[in-house]
Amino acid sequence: MGILTRFTDIIAANVNAVFDKAEDPAKLIDQYLRKANDELAEVKKETAGVMAEESRTRRLVEENEKESARQTELARRALLAGNENDAKVFLQKKQEIAEAGAGLKLTHAVANDNAVKMRQMHDKLAKDINALNNKRQMIKAKTAVATATNRVNKISTSNKGESAISAFERMESKANRMLDEANAHATLNEKPIDKAQELEEKYLLGDFNDSVNDELAAMKAQLGVN
Repeated sequence: MGILTRFTDIIAANVNAVFDKAEDPAKLIDQYLRKANDELAEVKKETAGVMAEESRTRRLVEENEKESARQTELARRALLAGNENDAKVFLQKKQEIAEAGAGLKLTHAVANDNAVKMRQMHDKLAKDINALNNKRQMIKAKTAVATATNRVNKISTSNKGESAISAFERMESKANRMLDEANAHATLNEKPIDKAQELEEKYLLGDFNDSVNDELAAMKAQLGVN
């Protein structure tokens, strides 16, 4: 039958070779599952048809055997009734039925063989789809981890991988340099030191102290205080 040839290699397809060429196994496994489920639905429909044909041919064989047995019983009754010619008619009919029954049995044998093969194919495909469904989450998890690892590797080999501590250290160094430059500018903006002015204040302060001492001595003399 054409259906057997059509679906013989459904499970034999090299799925691993397809996965090896895929950039995203997670997406591919979803696509494969959808396709496999579509194929399973078609195989199930075809299997049901083949099994129905097996049932029909089996029923024909059973009906043929019943009819053959009925003709035998009629021939027996005809003989008991003393009608040998009638018995021959029934037995001749039985032979015709038996000849047809041989063809029916052959047809049923082929239909039964087809039904067994289709059922095995259906069960194998259903089992493989179930196993693939069980592995689906594992494959997706591995794919997600691999993708994340690739992102980490790319970041670690680029400037984006610089740590926050390193960035802050660079900013702190820049701030210190800016502060040093500001202090240097402030120092340069100060007026030059006038040493003569400092000495002048020293000696003027000395004159001021002398006049205070003189006035204090005059006040003590006036008050009679030693």
